[in-house]
Amino acid sequence: MFLIEKTMESIMVTIGEKSPNLKISKWVQGMDTNLDKEEDNVKLVEVFQVNCPGCFIYGIPEAINIYNKYKSEGLTVLGLATAFEDYDKNTLENLELLLSTGEVIGDTKQGLSQYNQLNDGKLQYKIPYPVAMDSLVKENGEPSQEKMNAFINNQIPNFDSQPQEYKDKIYDRVKEYYKSKEFSAETFEMFSLQGTPSTILVDRKGILRDVSFGQNANLESMVKTLIGE
Repeated sequence: MFLIEKTMESIMVTIGEKSPNLKISKWVQGMDTNLDKEEDNVKLVEVFQVNCPGCFIYGIPEAINIYNKYKSEGLTVLGLATAFEDYDKNTLENLELLLSTGEVIGDTKQGLSQYNQLNDGKLQYKIPYPVAMDSLVKENGEPSQEKMNAFINNQIPNFDSQPQEYKDKIYDRVKEYYKSKEFSAETFEMFSLQGTPSTILVDRKGILRDVSFGQNANLESMVKTLIGE
């Protein structure tokens, strides 16, 4: 796994504001790029884990479909492999294996096999757009109060108005959660993603317009709207 041992920057992103660049450890497929280098295009980022069946059954095929339809109309699609669990499987090495050979592993292999979506253990399709690995930071010690507050407020919007006893219990749970984590994925946490597959949508001016988790029936229509602006 590609690791960076340093302190994570406490940057949280807000929809409607300028989007920061993705935190990248390595571009595995395609040229080295980022959101600011695709400034004149609408940017769609498909965030996935290598060990995530739903990403390969729903998320990535949807992104490929949108890419093929709108790539000549001012749309950039970027893939970002991340890791918030199963750190032994969601690795740079397995991402490189996937992109070079189409071979999948773990739960992804099992899930796609059940749906007859593999050929000799390999994907039936190729990812056509650039793909990078999220920046993974090794966790050291307890999280800062600022980091915990950002995490909690994303999950519980009215947290500040809750009774102190309730807030103390939530803080204890969050501390235990971070203790159980080996690494933090910088882009995943910066955009307050809830899981994979997720999408990040940025307009032509670099403004973050949407962050979604799971299947999003409105994704293509949002892309079309932003292309037309």
